[in-house]
Amino acid sequence: MDGFGFSLTGGSAMLLNQKLSVTHRDSLLRELFSADEFGIGISYLRISIGASDLDDHVFSYDDLQEGQTDFELDKFSLAPDQSNLIPILKQIKRFNSSVKIIASPWSSPLWMKDNHLPKGGSLKKDCYSVYAKYLLKYILAMADEGIVIDAITIQNEPENPNNTPSMLMTAIEQNEFIRDHLGPTFKKNNMSTKIVLFDHNADHPEYPITILNDSITKPFVDGSAFHLYLGEVEALSKVHEAHPDKNIYFTEQWTSGKGDFGGDLKWHIKNLIIGASRNWSKVVLEWNLAADENYNPHTKDGGCDLCQGALTIYDNKVTRNVSYYIIGHASKFVPSGSIRIASNNIGSLYNVAFLRPDGKKVLIVLNEGDQFQNFIIQQGNKFIKAGIKSGSVASFVW
Repeated sequence: MDGFGFSLTGGSAMLLNQKLSVTHRDSLLRELFSADEFGIGISYLRISIGASDLDDHVFSYDDLQEGQTDFELDKFSLAPDQSNLIPILKQIKRFNSSVKIIASPWSSPLWMKDNHLPKGGSLKKDCYSVYAKYLLKYILAMADEGIVIDAITIQNEPENPNNTPSMLMTAIEQNEFIRDHLGPTFKKNNMSTKIVLFDHNADHPEYPITILNDSITKPFVDGSAFHLYLGEVEALSKVHEAHPDKNIYFTEQWTSGKGDFGGDLKWHIKNLIIGASRNWSKVVLEWNLAADENYNPHTKDGGCDLCQGALTIYDNKVTRNVSYYIIGHASKFVPSGSIRIASNNIGSLYNVAFLRPDGKKVLIVLNEGDQFQNFIIQQGNKFIKAGIKSGSVASFVW
């Protein structure tokens, strides 16, 4: 396992940076990222390359006037992230210097798109090469800030043109972009940042499989990323079975401000913490780390207006919501470097087990049934008697 965590959206970073006192922010970041007894040990983050729909406005790192181009990327600048995201990432590293980061673009700069708009459109063919250089330049610029990008996905939700920002990219287009442009660019520059495919719903496992079937593209690729707004989590295993030498990532699932705590807890633990891990995912991430009491900030006309953060931040106060507990059940007890080991599901007791680097074992159990369940954890000739209430989750460590 590489880790469990959240998306640190631009909006999340803004709230952490601007709406909390220094003392409150330090205490909260320690709670979130420290692996000591006071923390829940978040070990993996997803950030956006440019704006996501949970920023307060659309931006890239090379925004131009209409009709202009910048194929030499002379105007590239990380300035939009210098106010909030980069400072927060640097503060996080004080509490967890080994936190891993995967970065995802919601869109290329508008001048590279065929519709020149934030929403929808596709990357222009004559911009494939410059966009590869743009992504390279981003990784190098973040490294200059002391922030290592462990992996990038090529495009957030490449089959969804409805977010602001967003960009369509078919499997054929993504394959061509990696095979002929991004892969060779990374290779030429000796980049260790991993390339991850797809980053969309589990109803289309053929998307990453098609790309990985290309023998020229495949060596450039580390794995495939998924969301679960459509499809079944077992689809992740289909991709693993087709290409067992490539990794699986689970990178996004939201909780709604109109959701039910108990129902959301059960569904996410069953399908993500347990389900994604049992279907070969080495990363499990919930969506936004923080929002305010009105589910802001977000972009207009295509930004998520009901995305509930793991934290609600307002008036120098913090409320912990359901996804905080969903991830905390795993992140606090299953550090990076742990290995998923075999365990059997029985009746309504869904579970997943891990062997930690320190030799301890962890079992996360969900009782999806409608009554209290007693059970026995057996390891070899040793037995542990346990039980949990209906709808409850428990993490066991020994």
